[in-house]
Amino acid sequence: MSTPRSPTVTSGYAPLGPQCGPGTAQVQSVLLLDRLRPGRLLSGTVLLGFVGSVLVATMAVGAGGILVTDPLITGGPLSWIRYGRGHDLTTVALYVGVWVIVWAWVRLGRDVLSGTATVQQVQIASAVWTAPVLLSPPLFTRDIYSYLAQGALALRGLDPYQVGPSKLPPGAIADNVHYVWQTTPAPYGPLFILIAKIMNRLTGEDLILGVIGMRLVLLSGLALLIFALPRLADQLSGNRTVTLWLVIANPMAVVHLVGGPHNDLLMIGLLAAGTLLVLVHRHVAGIALVTMAMAVKASAGIALPFLVWIWAARLPGSRGAQLLRAGAGSVAVFGTIFTGITLVSGVGLGWIPALDAPSLIVNWMSLPTATGQLTHALVAPFDHISDRPFIMVCRLLGSGVFLAIFAWQWWLARDGGPQAVRRAALALLWSALLAPATLPWYLTWALVLGAALPWPPRSLAWAVAGSTWLVLCSYPTGEDALSSWPYQFGMVAVSLIAATALLRRDPLGLWRRTHLIDPAPIGTR
Repeated sequence: MSTPRSPTVTSGYAPLGPQCGPGTAQVQSVLLLDRLRPGRLLSGTVLLGFVGSVLVATMAVGAGGILVTDPLITGGPLSWIRYGRGHDLTTVALYVGVWVIVWAWVRLGRDVLSGTATVQQVQIASAVWTAPVLLSPPLFTRDIYSYLAQGALALRGLDPYQVGPSKLPPGAIADNVHYVWQTTPAPYGPLFILIAKIMNRLTGEDLILGVIGMRLVLLSGLALLIFALPRLADQLSGNRTVTLWLVIANPMAVVHLVGGPHNDLLMIGLLAAGTLLVLVHRHVAGIALVTMAMAVKASAGIALPFLVWIWAARLPGSRGAQLLRAGAGSVAVFGTIFTGITLVSGVGLGWIPALDAPSLIVNWMSLPTATGQLTHALVAPFDHISDRPFIMVCRLLGSGVFLAIFAWQWWLARDGGPQAVRRAALALLWSALLAPATLPWYLTWALVLGAALPWPPRSLAWAVAGSTWLVLCSYPTGEDALSSWPYQFGMVAVSLIAATALLRRDPLGLWRRTHLIDPAPIGTR
């Protein structure tokens, strides 16, 4: 196996010598000093991201997914930040904070590409940027209130897979669940319902403590990522520093997964750790962890059949015999772990029919939904008909397309090894894009495995563009912004600037000098 080429830094300047134009030597000296003083530059980058995170956390008190009645703000001297111009001001400041986090992430990415950032420095940056949002109101979502409500239902002896939060007695929890989810059963697995149930027992109707407590529990997913991702990169010929930068320092992780918070963080942490264990021959433990990930959110189960191939490839006998033995072992582990979690949680299998709950969301991030909306838009001038039939048919077709893609990718993964993980990442990506409803953080399902593979710098730039847009494509309150085209065009422009800035120090071309990263694949350092 050939060793991937290490990244090199090139510049848009002519080489030093008689042919250089005025000022070239000075600029190259600055770049050289950049490389000679990585500690100072990295400290500035980490501090920049911290300032952005603090700004986001504080401004979320007025512009985030705030409580209907906040005991700390409502009726006090700061209540003005929740309404009118005060709310507008905090919203603008929150966006500035997010952009500062993105800018710090891009700057850190340059250091990663140039080889001046280490694994430990990326981990420190992630910790420093994440810490402030642990205490903030929910960011760009209100899902956390639904989580706590589902735990409250289970604690009161109601089945969260049969009834929605509207069945709760009047109080802070029921009042703060978004109206869309008031009558919706929980689409999450029994392990997460158990976590939400315990959290509700500890915090009761105190939603501020509930939000912070749930964040701290879900933060265990981030700890698993910090442990697993560097080792996963070693197994998949990726780059440890790039992998961590792409996942744990990503604004998607800081703002959405932790700042939300979203239970996807715990799911992808268990998924990454389980995949790593399977790759290092600890098959039973790995399958058990991925089963636990599925018991948080069912999407993780998509990876399980691919991990069976990895186990099977290491067994003696024909391919059929290998698959039979590995499959039987995996089913036994899955059945034991999942049954145990279900019994302990005190709920049944009602989460399976409840999996279609997110389909209440209609947005064009889902490719089938977008196709249905576009088809309806083409037909609407000729016939007044609801868009619902078009969307339902396209979603059904999308499910069929996904099953075909999944089966094909699974068969291509039959030799096991790193290729099976790559195919699993692709299957997870298509599961998010072809789902009846897609939300920004769904894309982290594939990212957590794909990040450990080799990435050319230009592909990383596209990842920056996608991550930046996914952070900003909804409003800080959690309300949908996808139907606001001027807003989306603005966020796309911001995302492209961020992507360009990863490879070019002057993304807007305001100066004649530029600094480019050579688009060579980044191998393991």
